[in-house]
Amino acid sequence: MNELRMDLFQDLILIFVLFISCIILYSSVKSFWSCRNLPPGPTPLPLLGNALDVGTDAVNSLMKLSEKYGDVFTVYLGSRPVVVVTGYKLVKEIFLDKGDDYLNRGDLPAFDAFYKNYGIAFTSNMKRWRALRRFSLITLRDFGFGKRSTEDRIREEAYHLVAALKNTKESFFDPRQYLSKAFYNVIFSIMFGHRHNYEDEEISTIMTCIYETFLTISSPCGQIYDMFPWIMSFIPGPHQKINKLFKKLIQYVDSRVKINQETLDPENPRDYVDAFLIKMEKEKINPNSEFNMKNLLTSTLQIFFAGVETISTTTTYSLLILMKYPDVLAKVQKEIDEVIGRNRNPKLQDRNNMPYTEAMVHEMQRFTDLVPMGVARRTTKEVTLKGYTLPKGINVYPMLTSVLKDPTCFKYPTEFNPENFLNEKGAFKKNDAFMPLSAGKRNCLGETLVRMELFLFLVTILQNFELKSLVPPEELDIIPIVSGLGNFPKPYRMAFIPR
Repeated sequence: MNELRMDLFQDLILIFVLFISCIILYSSVKSFWSCRNLPPGPTPLPLLGNALDVGTDAVNSLMKLSEKYGDVFTVYLGSRPVVVVTGYKLVKEIFLDKGDDYLNRGDLPAFDAFYKNYGIAFTSNMKRWRALRRFSLITLRDFGFGKRSTEDRIREEAYHLVAALKNTKESFFDPRQYLSKAFYNVIFSIMFGHRHNYEDEEISTIMTCIYETFLTISSPCGQIYDMFPWIMSFIPGPHQKINKLFKKLIQYVDSRVKINQETLDPENPRDYVDAFLIKMEKEKINPNSEFNMKNLLTSTLQIFFAGVETISTTTTYSLLILMKYPDVLAKVQKEIDEVIGRNRNPKLQDRNNMPYTEAMVHEMQRFTDLVPMGVARRTTKEVTLKGYTLPKGINVYPMLTSVLKDPTCFKYPTEFNPENFLNEKGAFKKNDAFMPLSAGKRNCLGETLVRMELFLFLVTILQNFELKSLVPPEELDIIPIVSGLGNFPKPYRMAFIPR
């Protein structure tokens, strides 16, 4: 009995010591950041930080906190302080006006654990980022990004997509399975030089991996992992498959790179991978070169991943929204018939004569709000933001959702309405707050490609098909099933009826 009491007493002492340690840790951290004049925010708990305030619905929770603490405030994701920034004016300051001060990539634990600071998209090594971005911009431009050659690739792929959809013979199915294959082929042809048939099982496997990876990272479990990566790495759950999915994807990229290596002609590069391999050979004597196999594999995967998932989810969401708003769908199809007709394939230059359709495409990107929290940034030096001092190296969340729904910038901020991009005369109207994929020097490399694809694929689909839902429009649910790093529509089934 005495031994039992002694053990109990020791356990109580241990708990007390841990409790006091947490208080000391909490006090020291809080006082350190307070003296730095960080923006106010909810009081963090020891170790937990503001996990209870943020919960597993980070987007909505952070936006609600902004109503209480203002457009700049601080939250602690576990022990990690993050400055949250909302509204067009301040987010623009971070991306554009003082972009160099916030140019470094912030913490993204789910990605960082796998990429380990390599590649173009998630590295916080500024020398590496500058070298890889400069190379990628030039190379992708050489292989058609934003040019007529890329438009031709998209139009050709749209033709294959229409043929595949006609073969479904008006049956109901999840449209993502076909849409993602089309977008896979566009980016694959740029990165690896050719396309695949839709029947190729490998495409379906890779598409599933990409979708599940981004969905899991954005899920409640993924959001908890983001707050407590060290703890969650030892706890079972859906988040444990993130690394396995990434490994599967990198193995796939590795196999494709080896095919390029075996058939490489240094005098005639065919694609992005060829260009990178040639650059590697030229710089092999430089021990500090960023052009190595690790950066080739990770950069290729990151560009490929973004090039597929960004447009695939946006278009899948767009078709659901168009079925929800048949009046908008009817206006777009009327404009298509008047400007293009039923027999000619759409071209990018048609946008100039299709203001309502162009407004609809922009509104789709705004309303679907694909990356609502933006991608975390990190200050490159001590900066002042709205009177607060932010130390070098602190994480900053530029909330893109607050920009795309800023009532000072959009007439209908919370509802789907193409009139957000139309003037009084019905002409298309640009809006500086339209930044669905970030802005500035660290914006999405493929933003131009996404806009080209979204217009050409949507117009081609609507030119050829009526969209049929299993339920009446009023019963369609367009609220995201997951809203974290990304917004995802609820899975649905539809039919494509030839016009």
